[in-house]
Amino acid sequence: MKLTWAATILAAAFLFCPPALAGPIARTDAGVVEGVRDGPLAVYRGIPFAAPPVGDLRWREPAAPVAWQGVRPAAAFAPACMQTGVSMPGETPPQVSEDCLYLNIWAPASRGRTDRPVMVWIHGGGLANGSAAMPLYWGDRLARQGVVVVSIAYRLGPFGFLAHPELTAESAHASSGNYGLLDQIAALQWVRRNAAAFGGDPGRVTIFGQSAGATSISMLMASPRAKGLFHRAIGQSGGLFEPIQLAPDYLLARAERQGVAYGAALGAPSIAALRSRPAADLLKAPTGSVSHPVIEPYVLPRPPFDAFAAGAENDVPLLVGSNAEEARSLTDLSGVRTASFEADLTRRWGALPPAIVAAYPHRTDEEARRARTDLERDLRFGWDAWAWARLGARRRPVYAYYFTQTPPFPADSAHAGWGAGHFAELWYMFDQLGQTPWPWTPADRRLAWAMSRYWVNFAATGNPNGPGLPPWPAFVPDDGCMLRLGDPIAPDGVANLRTLQVFDAVYGQLRGSPPRPLRTVGCSSPGR
Repeated sequence: MKLTWAATILAAAFLFCPPALAGPIARTDAGVVEGVRDGPLAVYRGIPFAAPPVGDLRWREPAAPVAWQGVRPAAAFAPACMQTGVSMPGETPPQVSEDCLYLNIWAPASRGRTDRPVMVWIHGGGLANGSAAMPLYWGDRLARQGVVVVSIAYRLGPFGFLAHPELTAESAHASSGNYGLLDQIAALQWVRRNAAAFGGDPGRVTIFGQSAGATSISMLMASPRAKGLFHRAIGQSGGLFEPIQLAPDYLLARAERQGVAYGAALGAPSIAALRSRPAADLLKAPTGSVSHPVIEPYVLPRPPFDAFAAGAENDVPLLVGSNAEEARSLTDLSGVRTASFEADLTRRWGALPPAIVAAYPHRTDEEARRARTDLERDLRFGWDAWAWARLGARRRPVYAYYFTQTPPFPADSAHAGWGAGHFAELWYMFDQLGQTPWPWTPADRRLAWAMSRYWVNFAATGNPNGPGLPPWPAFVPDDGCMLRLGDPIAPDGVANLRTLQVFDAVYGQLRGSPPRPLRTVGCSSPGR
């Protein structure tokens, strides 16, 4: 068809002056990305921060992302990393792929600023599952308060934490394992290089995470590879501070033997054979023994407790805490009976020191159920948060919390009976109450308003306090002020101190050091 002269002119104009792009644009060091508008926010999903860790890059340090020409759409989330199961009961299983090293950004859309605090979210899931795209983790509500929120993916399970003597031999650092931690470090390096393109200040980066995400943060604080990449840290219901004597398989030589056994279970006796397998095949053998951190020379040369005790951790302000009923969302209590209480504990956790078991009376079935939840609360989360706060407060400002609010979980939901359990604080901290039709109360909304602002204030200044908020005193080991996040919000002493001190004494003996006299008995200066 012959073009009219007007159509010819319009076609030529299009070639030289293409129409304005519909979404917000940002220029990264690998290329230009186009996001989407969400009211006052610019949202970018699925931006690569490293090359796909596939083929020969499986079980190697993450490589730089492949640059692209033109404008790359950033409107859709990328698949989560390879995994089985879900990180939270009731969660929709995510789409997965081995090509998964992407991040997402929520930022105020106003242009011309490069001074906004940056908050980098590290999801939980036991280092075995989880997704940066889970709706509960969306950063839109925090970003509306003037911060740039980034959620990152990292390799999980055997893809992220396999140690093996062949991998150690091919490494320039005589190490293997912790590829998931290296992914987190690569994402932080990307943020340092590119934060300004999204309005963020690369000199004011906060890492925050829950459960395995908090455990990752404790390791990043201990890792020399992460030095200078973040300036504040928030750990929610996680941490790695128990004596290494309780987890000797975390040591490189033991972890390598576990890696060899894992390959043998798949009929793949070499790393070359394992690299040749389709990604889905690597999840067909039990993966629990190759889904944990490794103490190795390069990324994590010593356990976090040892790094903190030596004053060798990355020195940044810290906000840390745990929940009042952590275990209720993780443990089936229906079969707990006083008659089988200790045998059940041994099957689940191995032989626990008698002093720990004795600290939780279990003379009746009702008492046994309470004892089981309290023991697991302290064993898995409470003692770590307390130890992390005490160790951290030797060198820096620390703000500690204890979350006590019970969300209005419906009786017919996957969250029924959770109470103030593991995960419960996330709806409040992300201020995402509006994602569910649950009957949130005015007290719930006040707490969500306050928690999200505490977190944003801390990211901005290293101090969570601000106008309109109940005062949050700094944690000092000798008086142990924490903030109780519930109704009401108020300073308080260390919760469950008696049983936490039992753990402290047992762990001190395992480390070969006598328990230190403690005066953490109250909150003597709540207005400090």
